[in-house]
Amino acid sequence: MLTILGFAMIATFLVLIMTKKMSPIAALVLIPALFCVAVGKGAHLGDYVIDGVSSLAPTAAMLMFAIVYFGVMIDVGLFDPVVRGILRFCKADPMRVVVGTAVLAAIVSLDGDGSTTFMITVSAMYPLYKRLGMSLVVMTGVAAMANGVMNTVPWGGPTARAATALKLDAADIFVPMIPALLVGLLGVFGLAYVLGLRERRRIGALRLPDPSDEESVETKEAVLVGAGAGAGGGRLEKRPVGGTDGVDGDGNGGDDDGDLLKGLDPDRPTLRPRLYWFNALLTGTLITAMILELLPIPVLFLLGAALALSVNYPRLPDQKARIAAHADNVLNVSGMVFAAAVFTGVLQGTGMVDSMAGWLVDTVPAGLGPHMALVTGVLSLPLTYFMSNDGFYFGVLPVLAEAGAAHGVTPLEMARASLVGQPLHMSSPLVPAVYVLVGMARVEFGDHTRFVVKWAALTCLLILAAGILFGTI
Repeated sequence: MLTILGFAMIATFLVLIMTKKMSPIAALVLIPALFCVAVGKGAHLGDYVIDGVSSLAPTAAMLMFAIVYFGVMIDVGLFDPVVRGILRFCKADPMRVVVGTAVLAAIVSLDGDGSTTFMITVSAMYPLYKRLGMSLVVMTGVAAMANGVMNTVPWGGPTARAATALKLDAADIFVPMIPALLVGLLGVFGLAYVLGLRERRRIGALRLPDPSDEESVETKEAVLVGAGAGAGGGRLEKRPVGGTDGVDGDGNGGDDDGDLLKGLDPDRPTLRPRLYWFNALLTGTLITAMILELLPIPVLFLLGAALALSVNYPRLPDQKARIAAHADNVLNVSGMVFAAAVFTGVLQGTGMVDSMAGWLVDTVPAGLGPHMALVTGVLSLPLTYFMSNDGFYFGVLPVLAEAGAAHGVTPLEMARASLVGQPLHMSSPLVPAVYVLVGMARVEFGDHTRFVVKWAALTCLLILAAGILFGTI
């Protein structure tokens, strides 16, 4: 009976959030509460929730202060030189533009928020793609895959969810996976290079009209990123590969959309250019300390956020304004974690997980039992695409982990394997951030999906193979 009720609870939860009948936070709280009563253990609901909250509090704190920290770093302009450097690297060459898109998306993804990553990446790169007549689905596909790989950082969501669901330390999941994830990221860069060469062959090589003139790099970038197709100073020369005949490039994909996206505002009042190297050193130190596990990750981000706010914005009103600017993200993410305490607490406390795992162990062929991590890695592709991360990590992963434990597979191996599907997940129709990406890029979601699915799945399998090769899965 517990097995049936457990699967019914998970199915109800998935259906409600996939059909958007309830928000994930509401579903995580109300559905398990109702099923806890149905099981006959409603009197123990409070104990289950308190136990869950106690175990999840460090994860919620980590997410809260990581979002504030990286939000402040974007506000103060830490990533602005990266954007300018990538635009300088591109030099109106389609191959470099695509590679630059992947690099920019990967770097900005360190903030752990897909929407922020896509806003910055598209704002910087969209005008270049339009002015050069490049395929916009290449931009959206490469950005989504790079973000999917980087989304596995402990404060990005999936790793925190896996740690939450299995009551593990996020650093123990993430740090050993770094080599495999780097292989996946290199795979994305390699794919970007190939796609860029294809774009170069399709539309030819392009260059700025006079790279030796007296314009500053910033002025050239403003021409490309800010002015739009109609500005005379924004003209590009198109030269077919191997040829010398110049062709005016103004009409090649240019339109008035360039006026709408001006990249990162160089005059925004939150910038702190005099503190750039302090912020860069602080971020580098923070990431290094996290990898070396000098302190628990929540403590590191708590200290980092407090220091970043105090140094960059010494006035109290400015600090309050920066915190308020990122409050929505903080509330949504930390609220989700605490709501998950109800779901995981009921699932575990009522014995549903043990009952479902026992049934699953009986149905898994004996030969596959010792390879449950591999099975989980493969299943993470379709499951994280067709359901939200909340549904997979809180509803499915605990059951798979219990089944794996019966065959000697550790929860850490299962948690690492569950991260494999993230490059594909970031293009799922259930991910709100992907609508920010395709909306800003003026790309139809169906076109994006048709282009990216095969490449994202290949990236996932590359990470899985690397994880097995390195012995982390």
